[in-house]
Amino acid sequence: MGMFDWTKKSNAVLQQGGVIGPDERLSWPLTTVMGVQHVIAMFGATVLAPLLMGFDPNIAILMSGIGTLIFFIVTGGKVPSYLGSSFAFIGVVIAASGYAGPGPNANIGVALGGIIACGLAYTLMGVLVQAVGTGWIERLMPPVVTGAVVAVIGLNLASIPVKNMAASNFDSWMQALTFVSVALVAVMTRGMLQRLLILVGLIVATLLYAVLTNGLGLGKPVDLSGIANAAWLGLPGFAAPVFNANAMLLIAPVSIILMAENLGHIKAVTAMTGKNLDVYMGRAFIGDGIATMVSGSAGGTGVTTYAENIGVMAATKIYSTAVFVVAGLMAVVLGFSPKFGALIQAIPLPVMGGVSIVVFGLIAVAGAKIWVDNKVDFSDNKNLLVAAITLVLGTGDFTLKFGQFALGGIGTATFGAILLYALLRRGK
Repeated sequence: MGMFDWTKKSNAVLQQGGVIGPDERLSWPLTTVMGVQHVIAMFGATVLAPLLMGFDPNIAILMSGIGTLIFFIVTGGKVPSYLGSSFAFIGVVIAASGYAGPGPNANIGVALGGIIACGLAYTLMGVLVQAVGTGWIERLMPPVVTGAVVAVIGLNLASIPVKNMAASNFDSWMQALTFVSVALVAVMTRGMLQRLLILVGLIVATLLYAVLTNGLGLGKPVDLSGIANAAWLGLPGFAAPVFNANAMLLIAPVSIILMAENLGHIKAVTAMTGKNLDVYMGRAFIGDGIATMVSGSAGGTGVTTYAENIGVMAATKIYSTAVFVVAGLMAVVLGFSPKFGALIQAIPLPVMGGVSIVVFGLIAVAGAKIWVDNKVDFSDNKNLLVAAITLVLGTGDFTLKFGQFALGGIGTATFGAILLYALLRRGK
């Protein structure tokens, strides 16, 4: 079967609660609606990540679309996945570029050079997996290690919204209102609304913010002039990479985290569809690595497979890769709309802060979920100590210096977890 040969299924399959596999599709109108839903689902995070690093959100959306299409081609249309901005880059990009936020990152070039180095390392790992299989990754990174590393990404970022995104007491209360809004949407709604919890919560909180500031004069009012002045169509703010050895060494290790995320994604889709996708693992890494290099060379963030989209697939039981082609094309179109970018920039900072608290918390819990799903035994001291030490290294931002080069919390936690596990396993 060719890349674009999907078996068409009748819409009646949906009414009966049936599953649409990766190589099947619904009618094009329905496939398009599903594509829109995936763009919206990844949206909160794909837009949030660049804003937290001072990147142009339009470029991030554009590169997420292009990255998704690259991934589709490299995997031969066999692996359903959307590639969006990865949060694993936030800590190291802020460290490498010295970004203090908010607004554009003045030192974006060195971060982009690091993102390209990371994409290259990731691509090479994909080539290795393609040649020898995934056994070595699973030995180096058992669930206790992957869970700890994923949890640390969220915990390492925890201080950003709490310390940097609330300038006043009103802003802090507004952050609390925001995360409560998201939580209420997540628990009180059903179906589509529930799947869009980040987006709907963000809209509700922004409306509340407008009432309290523009209406009651309690804080900095929402300014919509930027949206009105922005053009409907235009080029995003492309940026060129600068290759700095320090930044590259700091950011390249993120490839290990991306690999763990992608591995988890493919295992999850395999479990949900009953189709073993492990044979495409190497191709998936290569596709993701190339997409990250292409993104970094234009001014975009590093990209990864998206948990939000797994959530949407699990809810809809539609795993058709045709949906992701549609979603990728839509993201490319949105990337060329400055009006869309201006709309994103108009979101009040405390509201973004409240959403960040939720998103970073969800990343931390996703790590714990890896432990639970894989029944990691914490009565075994090896597992207990690897997890315990990794969590504190990452959360406390434990930094080791090698001459001029500094390895920050996410890096020390990632390498620390892998090396410590290898050492303790030998000791048995």
